[in-house]
Amino acid sequence: MTRKDSIAARFDTAQHYEQAARMQRIAATELARRIAANAAPHAPRRILEIGCGTGFLTRELRRLFPQAHITATDIAPGMLQRLAQRMPDDDRLVLHCMDGEAPDLAGPFDLICSSLAMQWFADRKEALAALACLLAPGGHMALATLCAGSFRQWRAAYQAVGKTCPMADYPPCTTLQAEWPGCGAGLWQDAEIIDTPASPLAFVRELRAIGATHTDSPRTDGLRRVMAAAGAGNAPFAISYHVAYGQFHRAPWPGVFVTGTDTDVGKTVASAALVRAWNAAYWKPLQSGTDDAPSDSTSLRNLTGLDATRLYPPAASFGASLSPEDAARQAHVHIDPASIAPPSHDPSAGPMVVEGAGGVFVPIAPDYLMIDLMARLALPVVLVARSTLGTINHTLLSLAALRARGLRVAGVILNGPPEPVGRDAIIRHGQVRVLAQFPPVMPMGAEAVAQLAALLPPWRDIVQ
Repeated sequence: MTRKDSIAARFDTAQHYEQAARMQRIAATELARRIAANAAPHAPRRILEIGCGTGFLTRELRRLFPQAHITATDIAPGMLQRLAQRMPDDDRLVLHCMDGEAPDLAGPFDLICSSLAMQWFADRKEALAALACLLAPGGHMALATLCAGSFRQWRAAYQAVGKTCPMADYPPCTTLQAEWPGCGAGLWQDAEIIDTPASPLAFVRELRAIGATHTDSPRTDGLRRVMAAAGAGNAPFAISYHVAYGQFHRAPWPGVFVTGTDTDVGKTVASAALVRAWNAAYWKPLQSGTDDAPSDSTSLRNLTGLDATRLYPPAASFGASLSPEDAARQAHVHIDPASIAPPSHDPSAGPMVVEGAGGVFVPIAPDYLMIDLMARLALPVVLVARSTLGTINHTLLSLAALRARGLRVAGVILNGPPEPVGRDAIIRHGQVRVLAQFPPVMPMGAEAVAQLAALLPPWRDIVQ
């Protein structure tokens, strides 16, 4: 019997799963809450659930999205049968026996979700990549899995009697964060759930009831000693579960979002060089400052000769040289972030370069910054920075902000005279790739942009 067969067999025989799985119910409810918070403005129409069990999360999904088509999968046929009994008349629910690590469905799905199934995966990174391929462009993946710190009281009891705890070693969020696929942006967050079984014996029996352990019978001497150590003292018996909640958004199409450490650091020239190097399309979602200079879209077309059909118009344009929020206020209008709709770009036509306004924290609207738009688009980020004094601090702060939102940084472009000390510090402390060092070029025109484009890596190196 293979490891996966053994897992399926244990869950197949877990007849009392629904009654014993208190923590699983809590985790699924919290995951559903996070899914709902990320669903706006459009509810998912096609949902894939991995490891549905008896349907804690499935029932929440149906409550949240009554019109969605849900494909609920599990490695154990017995679990699917129990779910069928609890949701017998749902004509938009399909049950499918499947190993979540080896999906055999075609997709695409708007939402892929899983609550406390991923800790059973043998190769999380490969599994996440396979599942991300099933997401529709702009699709969302929401996951919950056990992470480092889980069962620390139980592990301490084993250590106290000199025995090795059979519980798996779960990864920290930093490890999970490094395993996201490169086709979008994702973020893991750790939350602790405290469970208070009636006793150590009740805890062992509940684990066995849900099919989640290989532990010996409670009658064995070794486990008796562990339970005695776990129950020692006057404090109530408690078990900590650390649950990592992961949210991943697939980019709506291939491309990068170009941002800067500040205004006037050379984002438009860098964007023009990227467009030229990759034969990419271009979109500037928000444009301001057209009273003082040509728009960035106009400048980019002059620098690249880009065909008008591959130059997408901004969602909004303003005359004042201010942040988009303040420029809009001066024009007596309000920017609705939901109205900043990505253009209908054909992914087969190649990548798109999206240029932001200013830096990552530039205001767009009340409670909405440039980094919020970046997170929504979920594109890898190219950060443009000056090469001169002060760049280390500005660049590292920007990198920290981007990564705190789960955005993948494709690399940094440095503009200005070569400064190897600052460059090396950015690479070393920022753990980032410098895509190119752009030297000062005069005059700036189409020929200069072609020279800069030759310094950039090909698009295939960015998407790997």
